[in-house]
Amino acid sequence: MDWDKLRIFHAVAEAGSFTHAGELLNLSQSAVSRQISALEDSLKVPLFHRHARGLILTEQGELLYRTAHEVFGKLAMTEAQLTESKDRPKGPLKITTTVAFGSQWLSPRMHEFIDVYPEIECHLLLLDREVDLSMREADLAIRFSPPRQADLIQRHLMTVHMHIYAAASYIKKHGVPQTAEELDKHRIVVYGEDVRPPVPDVNWLLRVGYKDGQLRRPTMTVNNVYGVMKAVQSGAGIGALPEYMSSSNADLVEILPDLTGPQFDAYFVYAEEMRRSKRISVFRDFLLRKVAESKF
Repeated sequence: MDWDKLRIFHAVAEAGSFTHAGELLNLSQSAVSRQISALEDSLKVPLFHRHARGLILTEQGELLYRTAHEVFGKLAMTEAQLTESKDRPKGPLKITTTVAFGSQWLSPRMHEFIDVYPEIECHLLLLDREVDLSMREADLAIRFSPPRQADLIQRHLMTVHMHIYAAASYIKKHGVPQTAEELDKHRIVVYGEDVRPPVPDVNWLLRVGYKDGQLRRPTMTVNNVYGVMKAVQSGAGIGALPEYMSSSNADLVEILPDLTGPQFDAYFVYAEEMRRSKRISVFRDFLLRKVAESKF
């Protein structure tokens, strides 16, 4: 198979349209379409179903995409290992973690790492879902649950604790609940149940104070922990947040400090193939230092 056509096919499969793939590849839509048609002709099978809303891979296209995705992932990993300096770490480093942790804790500290290692090109991928590290969707991850894949290396980073917070403006208007039962009379902001949460038991504030499995009704749900923090900060209601989110927010006031929320562990995770990467090792050491300086 022609490697250039295969590269274009992979981009089209990822983008879902000739137009978007062309923008990524700096090619015209017609040029991309011609290359895909030529590849289909050479293989004598259709690779995409074409319709008005975009492109869908055929069964044969799915098979080729899975193989191409694995090949290009391995090539990218090999290229990174070959180009990395023997004396000083350099090159791209793609880091993925949740939106809340990445926005609130990691991003504000990245300048310190960049100052020490200016030749490492840092890319933060903030998502409340897990990406495939073995396929090089990212080089490393900070995850809040143990990895399920056997070919990933993990190291425990810290244990994060949840507490209950409200804004001073909310307290001034609605007062402070003195017991868990009094939360029934207050506005509660939680993550919601529509999507998989980034950490376990994130909505524990709905059940605290109940013994029979009953849940209180939230005033508002936000499917992003950072969004929950911003809503609480604005005075929309009371919310449960990781402790690291309050340390840099003077607007947040801890309430009901005697109530113990769930705690969860964070892990530094990367693929087995990246074990000898200096970029991985220096970033791991940086993280461990910053974690030791912080309160979780």
